[in-house]
Amino acid sequence: MDERRRQNIAYEYLCHLEEAKRWMEVCLEEELPPTTELEEGLRNGVYLAKLAKFFAPNVVSDKKIYDVEQARYKRSGLHFRHTDNTVQWLRAMESIGLPKIFYPETTDVYDRKNIPRMIYCIHALSLYLFKLGLAPQIQDLLGKVDFTDEEISNMRKELEKYGIQMPSFSKIGGILASELSVDEAALHAAVIAINEAIEKGIAEQTIATLTNPNAMLLNVDEELAQDYQNELFEAKRRKQSSARLKNGTISEEERDVYEELLTQAEIQGNINKINIHIALVQVNEAIDWQDEVALMAGLNRPALSLLEVLPQNSSWYLLQLCDSKAQKMQIAGGPIMLDKSEIQKEVSVANAEAEVHKLKLIAVDNINTAIRNCDPSKTLVALMKPEAQLPVVHSFAAVVYQTELFNLQQQNAVNYLAHDELSIAVEMLSAVVLLNQALENKDILMIKNHLRNICNGFNNLEEENLQRYADTLLSIKSEASSQGQDYLSWNDIQNCIDMVNMQIQEENERIIAIGHINEAIDKGNPEKTLETLLMPTAKLQDVRPENAKHYQDVLYHAKAQKCKETQDESAVLWLDEIQKGIIDANNNIKEAEILATGISLINKSLEKGDSQSIPMILQSKFGLRIVSECAEIYFKNLSEAKKLKTKDDSTESPWIKLVMKNMYDYYYNVETEEGTCAAPGGVVPKTSWLTGEEIQNIVGQVTADYNREQLWLANENLIVQLQAQARGYLIRKNYQERKAYLQSQEPSAIKIQAFWKGFKQRKSYVDRLKVLQGNVGAIVKIQSWVKMWLAKRAYRKRLQYFKDHNEEIVKIQAFLRANKAREDYRTLIGAENPPLPVLRKFAYLLEQSDLDFQEELEVTRLREEVVTKIRSNQQLEKDLNLMDIKIGLLVKNRITLQDVVLHSKKLNKKSKNQLEEMVMVDKQGIKGLSKERRKKLEAYQHLFYLLQTNPMYLAKLIFQMPQNKSTKFMDTVIFTLYNYASNQREEYLLLKLFKTALEEEINSKVDQIQDIVTGNPTVIKMVVSFNRGARGQNTLRQLLAPVVKEIMDDKSLIINTSPVDVYKSWVNQLEMQTGEASKLPYDVTTEQALTHTEVVSKLESSIQSLRAVTDKVLTSIFSSLNMMPYGMRYIAKVLKSSLHEKFPDATEDELLKIVGNLLYYRYMNPAIVAPDGFDIIDMTAGGQIHPDQRRNLGCVAKVLQHAASNKLFEGESEHLSSMNAYLSQTYQKFRNFFQAACDVPEPEEKFNIDEYSDMVTLSKPVIYISIEEIINTHSLLLEHQDAIATEPNDLLNELLEGLGPVPDVESFLGEGSVDPNDPNREGTLNQLAKTEISLSLTSKYELREGEDQDLKSLMIKTKRLIVDVIRTQPGDTLLEILETTATAQQESEHLKLVEKRAILDSKTPEKMKHSQSISGEGQLPIEQKKRKIQRNLRTLEQAGLVSSATKYQEIINEIAKDIRNQRRYRHHRKAELVKLQQTLNALNSKTAFYEEQINYYNTYIKTCLDNLTRKNSRRSIKVDGKEEVKGSKKLKQASLKYTAARLHEKGVILEIEDLQTNQFKNVMFDITPGEEVGDFEIKAKFLGVEMEKVQLHFQDLLQMQYEGVAVMKMFDKAKVNVNLLIFLLNKKFYGK
Repeated sequence: MDERRRQNIAYEYLCHLEEAKRWMEVCLEEELPPTTELEEGLRNGVYLAKLAKFFAPNVVSDKKIYDVEQARYKRSGLHFRHTDNTVQWLRAMESIGLPKIFYPETTDVYDRKNIPRMIYCIHALSLYLFKLGLAPQIQDLLGKVDFTDEEISNMRKELEKYGIQMPSFSKIGGILASELSVDEAALHAAVIAINEAIEKGIAEQTIATLTNPNAMLLNVDEELAQDYQNELFEAKRRKQSSARLKNGTISEEERDVYEELLTQAEIQGNINKINIHIALVQVNEAIDWQDEVALMAGLNRPALSLLEVLPQNSSWYLLQLCDSKAQKMQIAGGPIMLDKSEIQKEVSVANAEAEVHKLKLIAVDNINTAIRNCDPSKTLVALMKPEAQLPVVHSFAAVVYQTELFNLQQQNAVNYLAHDELSIAVEMLSAVVLLNQALENKDILMIKNHLRNICNGFNNLEEENLQRYADTLLSIKSEASSQGQDYLSWNDIQNCIDMVNMQIQEENERIIAIGHINEAIDKGNPEKTLETLLMPTAKLQDVRPENAKHYQDVLYHAKAQKCKETQDESAVLWLDEIQKGIIDANNNIKEAEILATGISLINKSLEKGDSQSIPMILQSKFGLRIVSECAEIYFKNLSEAKKLKTKDDSTESPWIKLVMKNMYDYYYNVETEEGTCAAPGGVVPKTSWLTGEEIQNIVGQVTADYNREQLWLANENLIVQLQAQARGYLIRKNYQERKAYLQSQEPSAIKIQAFWKGFKQRKSYVDRLKVLQGNVGAIVKIQSWVKMWLAKRAYRKRLQYFKDHNEEIVKIQAFLRANKAREDYRTLIGAENPPLPVLRKFAYLLEQSDLDFQEELEVTRLREEVVTKIRSNQQLEKDLNLMDIKIGLLVKNRITLQDVVLHSKKLNKKSKNQLEEMVMVDKQGIKGLSKERRKKLEAYQHLFYLLQTNPMYLAKLIFQMPQNKSTKFMDTVIFTLYNYASNQREEYLLLKLFKTALEEEINSKVDQIQDIVTGNPTVIKMVVSFNRGARGQNTLRQLLAPVVKEIMDDKSLIINTSPVDVYKSWVNQLEMQTGEASKLPYDVTTEQALTHTEVVSKLESSIQSLRAVTDKVLTSIFSSLNMMPYGMRYIAKVLKSSLHEKFPDATEDELLKIVGNLLYYRYMNPAIVAPDGFDIIDMTAGGQIHPDQRRNLGCVAKVLQHAASNKLFEGESEHLSSMNAYLSQTYQKFRNFFQAACDVPEPEEKFNIDEYSDMVTLSKPVIYISIEEIINTHSLLLEHQDAIATEPNDLLNELLEGLGPVPDVESFLGEGSVDPNDPNREGTLNQLAKTEISLSLTSKYELREGEDQDLKSLMIKTKRLIVDVIRTQPGDTLLEILETTATAQQESEHLKLVEKRAILDSKTPEKMKHSQSISGEGQLPIEQKKRKIQRNLRTLEQAGLVSSATKYQEIINEIAKDIRNQRRYRHHRKAELVKLQQTLNALNSKTAFYEEQINYYNTYIKTCLDNLTRKNSRRSIKVDGKEEVKGSKKLKQASLKYTAARLHEKGVILEIEDLQTNQFKNVMFDITPGEEVGDFEIKAKFLGVEMEKVQLHFQDLLQMQYEGVAVMKMFDKAKVNVNLLIFLLNKKFYGK
């Protein structure tokens, strides 16, 4: 039966959800999510805010709705700003007066704490809006909608999961009526009377009851009595049928009278519904009839309650409503009726249009007035007013607008410009003004754009001519400016366009004419050529028809020449070339005509024998320089030449022929004196006359002879000297020739002399040789002795020199060897391709020595200790914090001492138990010696290696979890996975994770740049927490400890910047000095305190001290930039670059403020404010900072915070405004500091880590992680697998599939680790789940064999083999070594190397050994290694990693890189040893401090126990935590009974939902103590019937009191005062 009841409740709630959904869809006019998804869909508050906009548009607008399109919600889920939407909805309901008793809490919606409460409120809101006539009535769908059994069961489970008490939807009407300030009894009676009248069905009786004043109904129209009756009767019938359905599941006692009766709100809503319908019919009929008077009467009806219906706009209403209804009828395809919202919308539109039109007419009047007054500035102001609705007006052209508009106004008949005339004129003028501005700036692009603007209205504008227009306009503008004209008018520009068009047209026509000319020239027809040359469009000058033939020849030749020069047969003559050809042709003919005339005159004069005229003719016609003294000679020679010419008068014609320019013929008739270029037909030119050439040659010869003769005569002496020089030259020439002959015979003379000298020398040599041959023995002895003596002397001298300079020689040899070694090392380090011989010298550095293994083991040991100590300290800190809380609670009530003792014992035993558990797990658990467990262990090692080295998985996983879970996940699993960055590799990988996660968070969750500051980004919080933890604590301590300690040690330093506190201190001081009560008031405001000079003086003194102390802190911060953790600086750099990438418009200052928020506010500021909480200063157990010291540090931190964010003191801090200049100066320093902090290298460069780093390190990465953390990580990965590994072939999917389902704790610990019969088995397992195990991380994909081998691994193997080979066999190149067979000695050396390595490997710890394949290859003989190297190199060459063309230099370079990295790794390892030792010392100090606190607490607890045993308490508590009762019998305490009314009087109970105060007397609470100390059972009874009971833990009450919770809910209905309940229990049960 109870199960059925819960199912019915779930079904009813689903019906209410469907009712709310349908009602909201009608109001919002959009579709909502399905009913089963509606609760989730309403959590972001968008639909609620839209609903608020529907009924309260003056309160909520679209701009106030966050994520109105829900794009952010669909992409990233809920955001904290979505709560703003719910707040907007609550404010809107408050604005319309809905009683607050219905309101849900914001968290009820956002956190889904009580969604039924929100649906309940929506139902109440619908009824309230229906009553006000603002919304339709919500439907009653109970029993009318169907849901599947699965949907109902799911809803039932959901309601049970949250333990939500279902509100009574049926009682909304009654509650709504009771919440209004009215006489409830009279209202109730009036409503019942109305319901009875409705049942009778008589309209007159119904209207009489409706008009009853006690019913408080509005707008009741007696004429509509029958309509009211019909509507109310139907509404009541529907409500009764719905009530009958509900009553089957509700007991008689729970039924409400209004479940079947109409409430006052429902009656009012139905009256409003009828009134509105009648009013809408009237308005729609008036629209159909276009009756303006009837329309206004309908619009003014109170039922519609339309806003802003103005009589003067009646015509606008009619026009707007008619248009709107016509459009809707056209869309609907039939008659329709406008509803209230549509009418209100159109009325508002009409009002707006009427107001705009009115303002426009006023603005046009003002413009015309301003134009008439001829004031450009006022005209401009009038034109620019928005009410005028004119196009854009430009303020710099006020005079232009005034002048042009004034002229236009004068041309108007009524001297008035209407709006349309103004609009067109202003649009054109603005366009012309902008064009003039572009012309002024000579901006060609803008000129073209403005010319294209259709607003200009230019005619005949061609797009292709825009450049010409622009150039021409620029020249016209320049000319106009020089003449004092400021701008070009529209007509000027149009004329320019027309002029350019005409010019372009003429140019086009000329181009066509030139084409015709070239075509005529090609045809070779002079007449056609002449015709084209004479075309008017060609505009050629000085074309003479008689020269047509010569034009053809000259132009044809010019064109042929051009084709030849350009090597283009299609080349044509251009205009200037044609014009030049015409001019050249005319000049040719003119010159030929003059020459022909001269020839004719000369020949005629010769025939006449006239010698006098010849010189003049030669000078004038031929242009020759004539010597008058030779006139007779000219005549004589010419006459003789003419006589020599043959004469044949019968065949000669009067024509003579000339050749122009050596190519063109010219004919001249000596009789008619006419010339032509065309050869006359049948005419033979004269041959008896001298030609022009002959005449010129004869005259020239005569003139030259005469000039030569005169030259000789003038230089006779010089000629004589010249002759003498010539003769001398001839003599010297003969002498030289003789001398040369003699010299040419010199070899013969020398030969003769040499023969003689040789004869004499040979004779002397023969004689000497005979003497020597006679004394050979003596000569040899002499020679050997001399040679020996010389060699011995040189040797002794050299030896003595070496002995004298022995020290210098040793130094030189050492220097040379060292220099050679340095050069070789520089070559290895710096050369792009280091040679193999150099590499061979340093190959030994790749070997690992005993010292390397010792250091590596020491690093591993220290790293393990550091990680273990960090985790231990973190747990100790958590337990101590919990102990603080428990002792605080103990002070309030002594019965909790048992819990304190138990917690103390757990604290003392924790470390010993952990050690035992780790040993047990190693022996029996997952590390046990079985193949299955080993496989499982390796699978987890592969999984965590993948998570550690690929940050994208964890970055995605963090944001798939809620923030509280992700923070815990980071603090435990992730920091453990990276060993708290205890070495460089893990710090590098952790930084990569932070970087990836930060970029992911910024891209997905940050909508505004300020969200980083105002919100609490997960990654930023984790970075700061990590760097303030064990790794960064020393840095903060070194950075801040000295200056903080100095501030705290200065006992005279008292900084107080609160005027009120300074005032109170001053008043106290006065009273202590005088011993009398001060007359000054004690409680004052800040302004009142600042009126006293003493307060101002003390405040100024504090400000001076504050500034001095702040400077010290600033100096400490700015001087210690290099001490700041690299991780913090790098994340600051990533934060800045990521924000700049997402918000490119953000300024540098904005970005640096965000960086400052990270580096100072989040990282440093808390350590300054609370140095004791961040281990900045040393504190003894139980010690604390003095309030004055705390205030001093707080003031410094406040100033630094303002300075870092460039925030000045204003508002409440106005009294500190004198420091604003100091803040601005400090901000600039902070700005430089933040910029410098972001200037750090990338992690790859900082840590010198690359893709091969894990391959060359000695030891495998090891992490220490608890079983619980492994299980949690595994389950989280499976839960969010689809989100973090989207690709099917992702490596993570493969690893998770191999691991299978999540194992339990017992499978990790091993069988039998926990006794199955142990009653506390669950608690034991929970404790054992915290056991830590070590995992040696390895990559599953590190070394694959076969065809699908990993190229990186193959590269590693090949490099190792090459190093082994080159160490024992030398060579210049790798190819040379591989192709040369090793000698026996080299084989022997290689064998020794292998044996040495085997001995070293036997000493190597297991976790530091290389893989089996690598070790096996190292044992091969040298020749087999060579063959394997050659095979590997071929594989690598196919992959493109090496090349035989370069003799495999690429792999040599990689080995050189490994040598360099090995050296750096050794240096880093030494530095890491020092750093780990320092960190371990700091952690040991912290552990000692925690142990001191534990001892302090133990002493305190012991004291409490001693005090407790001395008192007559009701119970005594043993150390083991068990109760001991006198007589070994449990004391059964009597229960307490209180009525709710009594508890209400005491203030314990504040209210009980759905129960009036006068009913509290019928509720009885029975409080009974439980078996365990502090447990109580509380039963609630109503009229003696037990309703519910609840278990209450006193410890929970104390915890709520500690957390500041003042009110709690009991039974989900009763609100209880926590403090008074604790007081009551203490008093009644514990005698306190």
